Amino acid sequence: MHKLRLPVKVELPAVLTRMILDPKTTSQHSDYGSFDKPLGGVKEHDSHTDPVVDGTHSGMAQSSDVYQRQPLLPSASAKSKEKWGVLSSNSSYYNDDKIDELNHEGHPGIPDISNSGIVKLDIPAPLREEPRYPKEKWKTFLAFLFMVVNFICTTASLAMVHERVPDRNIYEPLPDVFLDNVTAQDWALNVSEVMIMIASNSAMILIIFHKHRFIVVRRIFLLLGLLYLMRSITMYVTVLPVASKTYFCSPKANNTSPLLVTKRVFQLISGFGLSINGKHTYCGDYIYSGHTVIHVLSYLIINEYSPKRCLPLHWLTGMMAFTGVIMVLVAHGHYTVDVLIAYYVTTRLWYIYHTLANNNYLKQNGPNNFFARLWWFPLFKYFEKNIGGPVPRQYDWPLPWPRRFLTKHPNRDS
Repeated sequence: MHKLRLPVKVELPAVLTRMILDPKTTSQHSDYGSFDKPLGGVKEHDSHTDPVVDGTHSGMAQSSDVYQRQPLLPSASAKSKEKWGVLSSNSSYYNDDKIDELNHEGHPGIPDISNSGIVKLDIPAPLREEPRYPKEKWKTFLAFLFMVVNFICTTASLAMVHERVPDRNIYEPLPDVFLDNVTAQDWALNVSEVMIMIASNSAMILIIFHKHRFIVVRRIFLLLGLLYLMRSITMYVTVLPVASKTYFCSPKANNTSPLLVTKRVFQLISGFGLSINGKHTYCGDYIYSGHTVIHVLSYLIINEYSPKRCLPLHWLTGMMAFTGVIMVLVAHGHYTVDVLIAYYVTTRLWYIYHTLANNNYLKQNGPNNFFARLWWFPLFKYFEKNIGGPVPRQYDWPLPWPRRFLTKHPNRDS
């Protein structure tokens, strides 16, 4: 026998009752999410179908009026935006299928997580921040020739100036605030030149062990060439009386023939322009002081291209340069104005040159770059156009042997 089943009224729990939504008011999505499709047209939902507090309904709702809560689908315009990777700000819709499709297509902005859970990130190649510092040895050789030619010009100028020096028996030294109050000491000039040899050799050793030695020595050759060229002009155009009453000056030949000038030039070059070697016996090379130029330039080289932590070395070199300049004045080898002009010209040329070299935009001609109007700017541009920035303080072993010194060490920029 079959049991007769009577209809039983089932009451939905309050939680399920809250999931019932109002019917759609538009015909576009009227059947989405319903338990049963409506048989007739879309009817306005009656307000009596709202659930009451106890979870029961005040009236029987048709099956077409019952909808399951579902996330809203994006509109056609939103789909078109999502196709191009743009999501609507008013929609919280998140399509996982679209992510899978982009992963298979290899979209660059989305990591590939389809294989074994490994995240693959496309990282671009790192940019080379350190500029290149080419050696350009042939440019260094040209800078060396430039310095040698101008040094010869300086010695030739001195060889000719010696014949024009006022007779010390007639003309007294010019009034000088320092020389008039300090008695001349001939030994002081030897002390100054010994300090010159120590400072210049120290600077040379530093350059040899510098990693970018060809760039540094090229700059030194060019700066020395410019200083020698300007000195050959200034001491020729204005000849001052001999500052010292005890310094030995060779007798005048009253002749400036090319042969005589050439002999004097070779004599001065053989002694490197120093009096301590007994080769510098010609007078008249005052404006400006060559001794001061070498002292100041040696200090600038060591201060600029040695490690920053070597402060005692910097102070020692600075004190040595200052003492050497004072010794020149004590020996009455130069007037005070010669020393001041030499200091000013050397430091200004050094600072201007390195300012131009460390800023690439200053290497170009332009209406606002007044440094480009310097007469030696074409020379600077030729020698520095391939240098990408400030030369770092890095050092290495300059010889191919022994090999144990050629092992790579971290760069020391400090």
